[in-house]
Amino acid sequence: MSYENILFDVQDGIATITLNRPDKLNAYTTEMGEEVVDAFRKVKDDADVRALILTGAGRGFCAGVDLEHLKAHQAGENVSKGPRLGEEDFLKVFPL
Repeated sequence: MSYENILFDVQDGIATITLNRPDKLNAYTTEMGEEVVDAFRKVKDDADVRALILTGAGRGFCAGVDLEHLKAHQAGENVSKGPRLGEEDFLKVFPL
């Protein structure tokens, strides 16, 4: 999977996931959530990774949900390639 909303890097046993929408203060979208879950799964499956850093690009970690994205979902528009808000994989319990 290629990522559009996060950066993912593994060096020296340390995985770093960076929320990468600094122009929106890394406001959350469902696509971002799915990308984070995919990166978490890669970390889980990599026995060489000993630590994970979750951070945000720019001046804020995450401003919360992207309000434009939320309004579009509430209006019934399918603005994402992934699941609707509230139906994301990371909201389901799965062992990491």
